[in-house]
Amino acid sequence: MAIDTYHVINDPIHGAMQFTTEEIAWLKPFIDHPVFQRLRHIKQLGFADLIFPGAVHTRFNHSLGCCYVAKQIASRLGTSAVDMQTVVIAALLHDIGHGPFSHAFEEIYEHAAIRHENWTPYFFREFYDEDFLYRYNKKNKSLPICENNLNTINKLIMHEPTDKQLLADIVSSQLDADRIDYLLRDSHFCGVKYGEFDYRWLLHCLAVIDDDGVNRLGINYKAVGVVENYLVARRLMIRNIYYHYKKYAAEHLLKEFLLHLSDVLTQSTRFKGLKTLPIGKFLEQVRIFNDKSRVFADDALKTTFIKNNFYLYKQLCDYDVYNLIRALANTDHVHVCVDIAKRLESRKLPRVFSLKQEQHDKVKQRVAEILESHKHDIHAWQLAVLNPPHHSYLSKDRIKVVDYRGRTKYIDEDSLIINALLDKTEMMCCLAVDHGILNSEPVKQLLAEL
Repeated sequence: MAIDTYHVINDPIHGAMQFTTEEIAWLKPFIDHPVFQRLRHIKQLGFADLIFPGAVHTRFNHSLGCCYVAKQIASRLGTSAVDMQTVVIAALLHDIGHGPFSHAFEEIYEHAAIRHENWTPYFFREFYDEDFLYRYNKKNKSLPICENNLNTINKLIMHEPTDKQLLADIVSSQLDADRIDYLLRDSHFCGVKYGEFDYRWLLHCLAVIDDDGVNRLGINYKAVGVVENYLVARRLMIRNIYYHYKKYAAEHLLKEFLLHLSDVLTQSTRFKGLKTLPIGKFLEQVRIFNDKSRVFADDALKTTFIKNNFYLYKQLCDYDVYNLIRALANTDHVHVCVDIAKRLESRKLPRVFSLKQEQHDKVKQRVAEILESHKHDIHAWQLAVLNPPHHSYLSKDRIKVVDYRGRTKYIDEDSLIINALLDKTEMMCCLAVDHGILNSEPVKQLLAEL
């Protein structure tokens, strides 16, 4: 009798993550590919480690964990080997489009949103290479893949319509492997308890639910309590970690640094040595794109920018940005980029003052007046109102529950807590003030009004 052998990846969240010999053969060619290895050098939570020193984990760690969670969910639901192969590869590769500092880097596009998902198909195309497929299938003779398989995986990652909706839910939904892993992982590495929930019980209570003839990922009635815990955990992580005032202010400073640098690289000969670096070339193109999108932003403009600059983007990771910050922080140039770089290098972050939602509009107007009347002394990067919106639970993808009689309903119909979160837009409003202007009269007057 043959005994399955296992490949073990030791993980601080899931412990000994076991993959069979067959499963690791499905995954290892993708893991070893430069497209995926690049994620080792992109931190999961941007500048969170400036506030939570342990938050230095990467998209690489998270992607492996997400893959393992997807495997456990698929096993629990009894999927076929082919579907298991498809969903674990999709979960593994779901974040390959991220740039330096993850979501923080996405803020440099001023007038047209470009997210990591927009870059994902360009990374994914590298797996269509004939040599890669030949080597992959040589190791996976029982379950080879072809372009059609890759197309299905790409659809799962990109949220495109598919006849594999159950697998799509495992990769991206209110109960997906991505959220399950990042809540547990981010909570652990930040040293907090906000993101914790009973994952084992949630896994045990997952169910396949018929939704107008389509199989969807849902739960049985015993899991209502743990899903309440899970959704509240997500809300607490958003409010206390992902949009932590200091973290968000630091990432605002990073955005301002990169945008000012893109200006100077495009318009003058200052810091000309940076123009030869991939990050310098990319920032020049970002400025050109931002100028064009200010006039007219459409999908064609975004597509052209991404297509033409993918060769630069795929070379970038956190180290490229760190090197820029360090290089400019240690120069004697008098320039706004140097001022911001020095603050980021020395962790001299803005002072942050929390605002109530009803104060937002008034304070934003006062800030605009100050910036206009003191434009030579106070600059936008030094004084800003930040108000990232967030949602904990949206009706467009409601979770279904099946009771002991096989009847289904939406979980918010059975839970006061989740019903209270349904489609609620919340804000985290704050005023970020650079230390250099704290004692200026207009800022002192503004703070006195809060």
